[in-house]
Parts: sequence; C-alpha cells; structure tokens
Amino acid sequence: MTPTSAEVSPDPSLADFLLAHKLATPGEAARWTPLAGGVSSDLWRVDLPGRSLCVKRALARLRVAADWEAPVSRNAYEWAWMRFASRHRPDSVPELLAHDAEAGLFAMAYLPPERYPIWKAQLLGGEVWVATAAAVGELLGTLHAASAGDAALASEFATDDNFHALRIEPYLLATAAAHPGLGDILRGLADRTASTRLALVHGDVSPKNILVGPAGPVLLDAECAWYGDPAFDLAFCVNHLLLKSLVVPEHRGELLGSARVLTEEYVRCVDWEARPDIEARTASLLPALLLARVDGKSPVEYLTDDRHQLLVRTVASSLLRAPAPTVAGVLDAWATAIESSA
Repeated sequence: MTPTSAEVSPDPSLADFLLAHKLATPGEAARWTPLAGGVSSDLWRVDLPGRSLCVKRALARLRVAADWEAPVSRNAYEWAWMRFASRHRPDSVPELLAHDAEAGLFAMAYLPPERYPIWKAQLLGGEVWVATAAAVGELLGTLHAASAGDAALASEFATDDNFHALRIEPYLLATAAAHPGLGDILRGLADRTASTRLALVHGDVSPKNILVGPAGPVLLDAECAWYGDPAFDLAFCVNHLLLKSLVVPEHRGELLGSARVLTEEYVRCVDWEARPDIEARTASLLPALLLARVDGKSPVEYLTDDRHQLLVRTVASSLLRAPAPTVAGVLDAWATAIESSA
C-alpha cells in the first residue's frame, strides 16, 4: 500500500461512503492520497485525525493498452473472499471496515509500507528470502484446504463470468490468439481450468499483491475470486518468481529456490485431491502463464529485453507442446534454458 507522489481530490461519493459508514464525521479533515497499485481499481489512502484507512473501488475498464473490461461486481467478491480469509487466517488480510456492494467499493485498514513491504519490491530489489516464499505457499495451501469441498462457498463464488473476463480471456485466450500454432493447447487449458471446481481461488496471487507482514504474508486484491481450480493460484504465483529470475540474475538461484519451496509447502497442505494431480495441472498451466505475461493482455512491465522475451516464448512453447508432469520439471527446464542462453 504505497502512496504515489501526487495528491488529488477523490470522487465526492467516496467521502460520502466514509460518512455513511461512520468511518469519518462531518467536517473532519481528511487527506486523500492515491496509492500505486494494479490496473483494475482506484485505491486511496485516507488520513483522518489519529488514524488512516484505505478505500478501494473497482473500475469498469482496466488501465492497460488492450481493450479490457470487467464487471465492477467483482469488488463484492473480493470483499467476500477477504472475509473468508479473515475467518481462517486473520493476519492474512487487512482488517475489514465497511462495504458498499452497489457502489463497488469497500474500506479496510491501511498497512504502512515500513511495516508491510510489498513482496514484489523486495524481490526486484534483491531481498529474496526463501522463508517468505515458504510462508506464502503454506498460507495459500491452507486457505485452499479450508475451502475445498464447501458447497456453500462454491455457490457464493460461482463467478465464472468474472473469472473469464479477468483471467481466462486476457491470459489464456488472448495468448492463444497471438500464437495460432499453440491455440488448441491454450484453449484446452482454458476449458479445463474453467470447468475444474475444487476450492476457492484468489486469482491474483502475485508478489505485487502480497505484503510481507510481521505475522506473515498479507494477501490483497482478491477481485478475481472464484470457486474453481486451485492450481491456477499456485501456477500464477510461481510464474512471477520465474520471470523475476530473468531480471534479477544475481539472485536467480534464490528466486528459483523460492519457487521450489513455495510449491513444496503448498503441496504439503493438499488433502482434497491426489497431490500428483494438482502438480500436473499446475505444471501445464505454468508455461501458458509465462507466455501470457509476454503476449497476453497484461504483459509484465519489467520484461523489456527482447532476449528475455524470446527465451520465455521458446521455453513456454516447448513445455506447452510437451508438458512436464511436475512443477520441479518446469523449474528444471527453465533453469537449463537460462544457462544455455548465457
């Protein structure tokens, strides 16, 4: 939750929201600061006398170069996911304060960056601690295990349209359109993912959405929440560690080690299906997500070197055509390709 340098006035309806939910009082001084974050929401830090909080509102059109729209109802599902997580791991999400489903916004506690650094910033800055990755894997696996086989959650989070708009289409189907030779494989992965319903999926387990708190990882940005395939969350997170190993070469070993440990700690929590099954789905999704972060609708901003993009395309294409059965197999293929290209 990092402030940007600019300070501007928010939509008056946001201030009205605070008043309506008694998070602020009439006439009370409030300082609104936009927070740097993702492409899909407005995020504000609000400083009031003696306290600070955070307000988040979903955008109908995401801030990316490609045309990418998504329903603002996802804000309500994010709120519901955070309520679920807070029941099972209270320290894993910020304290929840108030929600307006119709307006598509909610308020939560503000977590200061000096105590809750963003994992992405740490990784890109060379602070790579395998223990953090282990804690992320354990947390993710614990939350998936707590939701697996829960019919009420499956009904509450039957958010297929949201997940299609936010993940299936921009990542898997858009990448299939960009790579016709891999189209059948990528569309098959999209169909399999969309039809697998085993646990409550966060949908955006990226280091930019994970704070490294004093009591463990804190997860943010659950607006893609969906009852579906938990392998998506694991693959999505491991994917980011692989990509960062290209741009932080001096810590490549620690980053790849983090990916292995995160996966191992996660798999230890799997009790809702055979462990080889979820490993195989994760391993087959990983190369698709690697390719999507180069040629999908949401390319990672730090992968600008043409050689790095070519390596991603080469490795991902090979693994899509001949999938590895385990995540470790994907990591081995990735490490070998990097060594060969050096």
